[in-house]
Amino acid sequence: MNKIDIKSLYIDELAMELKSLGLPAFRVKQIYEWLHVKLVTSFEEMTNLSKELRESLNEKFQITSLQEVDSLHSASDGTIKYLFRLMDDRVIESVLMKYHHGNSVCISSQVGCKMGCKFCASTIGGKERDLLPSEMLDQIYRIQDLSGERVSNIVVMGTGEPLDNYDNLIRFLKLIIDPQGLNISARNITVSTCGIPDKIRAFAEEGLPVTLALSLHAPNNEIRKSMMPVATKYELSEVMSAFRYYYEKTGRRLTFEYSLVDGVNDEEEHARELAKLVKGINCHINLIPVNPIKERNYRKSKNEKIQNFKFTLEKNRINVTIRREMGADIDAACGQLRKSYIDKTSL
Repeated sequence: MNKIDIKSLYIDELAMELKSLGLPAFRVKQIYEWLHVKLVTSFEEMTNLSKELRESLNEKFQITSLQEVDSLHSASDGTIKYLFRLMDDRVIESVLMKYHHGNSVCISSQVGCKMGCKFCASTIGGKERDLLPSEMLDQIYRIQDLSGERVSNIVVMGTGEPLDNYDNLIRFLKLIIDPQGLNISARNITVSTCGIPDKIRAFAEEGLPVTLALSLHAPNNEIRKSMMPVATKYELSEVMSAFRYYYEKTGRRLTFEYSLVDGVNDEEEHARELAKLVKGINCHINLIPVNPIKERNYRKSKNEKIQNFKFTLEKNRINVTIRREMGADIDAACGQLRKSYIDKTSL
């Protein structure tokens, strides 16, 4: 018999499952708190439960728990990149970034990625499988446990396309914001997507006030298609329409991620075209100097070009920042640590 993934259950679902064991209602809250507040990794740690009950729970349920395989610590800004092993021996990455306003964790939503973006190491090797809600949660739980510090912000921007793992993403979000769990504010969560219009519209209907970020990276569809294969399936106009719909439904300011690649999308004309594309939208643009990876020939834009690009957007009254390069000394770009580990272990 396959065990039930207990960490992926809503509290009312857990109550239904525990009812079959004849447990009183107060046990539901105790067990839920052990899992989502005290962050235990085994039933043995639930010390206010009897040994018999812990054994019964272990027979019926499985507690998903990730194991730390490796970590890289940045000497420059305190960023820590973790490599975690899943229970099926696959590996994923997560990143802890420390800011003045609190700790932010960037998590993965899939093992590998099928989107094929040419500037990203995560997509090399393709997608292996979706992550379960419990596996997304436990990236945060393990990091909070390992660091001994509270996580206040979450970015679903690691390996994978979150909206391609839609149902598990929604369940993860509802669990992580649950006041009876870790209780992280939905307004402190950002979900980043390559742009799947029907999923963006569905996400708008969920009533979750999270920030939605679009991996844009180009001011027009032609350049975008050369960088992101997903653009051959979904026209930029269709994606932008869905993004506007998300804003109309949620009132949440939109974010656009724009990786600057030398000689590809970083000219002043591109900045003017980008300003025209987002005109009239309540948005923020994150300019990201691309992190070179050895498997691709993209190069980071020169500093002068980056500053000129930002200045052109500001002249057009666009809210824009150049993203601070976190963990540059530890290759913290998405997918690099996992790719390096897989290469070494497959020799």
